[in-house]
Amino acid sequence: MSLRRTNDWRDALPSVRGRISFDAPMAPFTWFRVGGKAEVLYRPADLDDLIGFLAELPLEIPVTVIGVGSNLLVRDGGVPGVIIRLAGSFANISITDNTLTAGAGALDLTVAKTAQEEGIAGLEFLSGVPGTIGGALRMNAGAFGGEMKDVTISANALDRDGTLHLLSLADLGFSYRHSTAPEDWIFLSATLKGRFGDREDITARMDAIQTAREEAQPTRVRTGGSTFANPEGHKAWQLVDAAGCRGLSRGGAQVSEKHCNFLLNLGDATAADIEDLGDEVRRRVMQTSGIDLQWEIRRIGVRAKS
Repeated sequence: MSLRRTNDWRDALPSVRGRISFDAPMAPFTWFRVGGKAEVLYRPADLDDLIGFLAELPLEIPVTVIGVGSNLLVRDGGVPGVIIRLAGSFANISITDNTLTAGAGALDLTVAKTAQEEGIAGLEFLSGVPGTIGGALRMNAGAFGGEMKDVTISANALDRDGTLHLLSLADLGFSYRHSTAPEDWIFLSATLKGRFGDREDITARMDAIQTAREEAQPTRVRTGGSTFANPEGHKAWQLVDAAGCRGLSRGGAQVSEKHCNFLLNLGDATAADIEDLGDEVRRRVMQTSGIDLQWEIRRIGVRAKS
């Protein structure tokens, strides 16, 4: 579906109580701060609003769901169809004993801090994961010795027709940075299990994670988190470093000199600069090691025509 096609479909969008924007710039919604426009950006008011919208939206209209854009690259030519951004009521968190139910729009850090306040251990690793619970479910996010598969009991999701599904841990099919849940299903929430622990110990663990992140990773810069998944038996950053890519640049984009599995927007990068730089890194790693690095950053939309 081309961004240049007739826009008649936009005139017939389902009525909603949420917010719909046309030709919405997406750069402000990503940590890289680059990228083109969404044909339609929809921010649902609540679950019923979202269900009704999907049930009435023609199936041929593409739908893309985003969170806070921490691990997302929007291409310069924009994103066809509808982008759905979950926030508001989709970020609620509730607690029963040592179990938390967190909306897909809840920040991973907020979930970790909520568990900390309640003296629930086992979720500290989420304080080192940028993004939201929805994205964490989609890619079995993990850091600092923990992964979503270690703490997830179940998840709720919505299919493209607007039908609700309850997924068990087995249904989610978690593996390294992957879930087998259908790509077009929208995660709504996750129920996570921790264990009762000492608040001071939990706080100390989260402080240690924060310190480790700041010492090893670029922070307070325009980046998209880890760029490439670790191949089995290897660390992506070591392969990138061995290929001579530390500090490599393309246009306004650069491989971080602090941690070379991070790409940076130095201020004037385009999405094409960042993606082309990543692909050049992949090419050099393949040339030097024979290993095909896989993108961990999610790339959506179309390239701008030159």
